[in-house]
Amino acid sequence: MPKYVIERNIPGAGSMSAGDLQGASAKSCNVLNKLGAEIQWIHSYVTDDKIYCVYTAPSSELIEEHARESGFPANRVSEVKAIIDPTRAG
Repeated sequence: MPKYVIERNIPGAGSMSAGDLQGASAKSCNVLNKLGAEIQWIHSYVTDDKIYCVYTAPSSELIEEHARESGFPANRVSEVKAIIDPTRAG
């Protein structure tokens, strides 16, 4: 299954409260449940003004549909071509 990184421009994201983040997570999960098991949210990274989300899905179009239905921006959707980490250094 293809993996994607979604860049979401959300000014002040890093200042969101735990409750705000929990609410956003619940909203995302509700939409994911409606879209079916083909799309899965793996995790997200919250920075000052952006949230980077990692998803698996059969297509970027399904990622964009999730963004439209949830109301979260998907400013950039990039398919992951490879994963590297320190163990690949030799």
